[in-house]
Amino acid sequence: MTKTWRDVALDPQVSVKDAMAVLDAGSLQIALVVEADGHLAGTVTDGDIRRALLRGKGLDTSIHEVMNANPVTGLAEESRAIWQRTMQRHSLRHLPLLDSAGCVVDLVRFQTPSEPRRDTPVVIMAGGLGARLRPLTQQIPKPLIQVGSKPVLQTIIENFAEQGFEQIHLCINYKGEMIRKHFGDGSRFGVNIQYIEENERLGTAGALSLLPERPTRPFIVMNGDLLTKVDFVRLLEFHEQQAFTATMAMREYSHQIPYGVLKISDGYRLESLVEKPTERFYVNAGIYILDPTALDHLPQNQYFDMPGLFQKLMAEDKPAGCFPLRDYWIDIGRIEDLERAGAEFGEMFG
Repeated sequence: MTKTWRDVALDPQVSVKDAMAVLDAGSLQIALVVEADGHLAGTVTDGDIRRALLRGKGLDTSIHEVMNANPVTGLAEESRAIWQRTMQRHSLRHLPLLDSAGCVVDLVRFQTPSEPRRDTPVVIMAGGLGARLRPLTQQIPKPLIQVGSKPVLQTIIENFAEQGFEQIHLCINYKGEMIRKHFGDGSRFGVNIQYIEENERLGTAGALSLLPERPTRPFIVMNGDLLTKVDFVRLLEFHEQQAFTATMAMREYSHQIPYGVLKISDGYRLESLVEKPTERFYVNAGIYILDPTALDHLPQNQYFDMPGLFQKLMAEDKPAGCFPLRDYWIDIGRIEDLERAGAEFGEMFG
């Protein structure tokens, strides 16, 4: 009998011992920790339990303390090829599929997909001042700050090259000559680099008005201070399936309120009390897919940021959408995040 995700679903409060029994009976080498409303809380594998036991955790420990709380997932709306690609890139045997509310709808198995070369244009914004990283950025531009064994922008470009993207446009301004000198024409990184020089700062959207040629297909725009394992092919396919004019990658951000939250009706009558609830928000991840028609909405030679472009598109009733990004992602724009990225680099990109 074929196993389904429900056969390996666990309540967050079950013990490690109970989870081991489910893993053994399921024979899938993975279990899904699922909240009462169907929301995926995490995943558990034999390796997660083994590492927990080595750390001194007992068999009565709640599985919530042992699980991987940030697993790689897929979207129910994506194609089978994208699911397989995601598993290949992350060396996974199984991939939980989620709906738009983050609830589990399926669990798929790995089969090897192909990896073609692509001529989709990629525009990387690398002209920022990096003011929050001073004094580091007084001598070098932010994209050349070393994270792990190489400059952050080099990791970004190599990631695109690995996924088959060869046509790179670098928008440069502050200390742009140093970026030109490091990357050259891009051939030693397996890509073709063209430079877009901003004589004055034009913002993350305004610089697109300087593209030498208008793209003929959807293209990628990304901030040059991000480290991520996002699957750009998956993002592109989602954009095209949804027929958006512009798609913004978004990250889930959780914040626990440290107090009991009250809901009050008229007359100060207490309707409900929730102790220390966790609120979830989606935030802009600085990665975008734009249809060429989005360029028609840019002002010429004016400072214009990407959020402004999305607001303008929505005001003109153009379809703008969001893609939930659950892969590794970090913005190195602050000292504390730069230090964290350095500590995590070996594990994520080594």
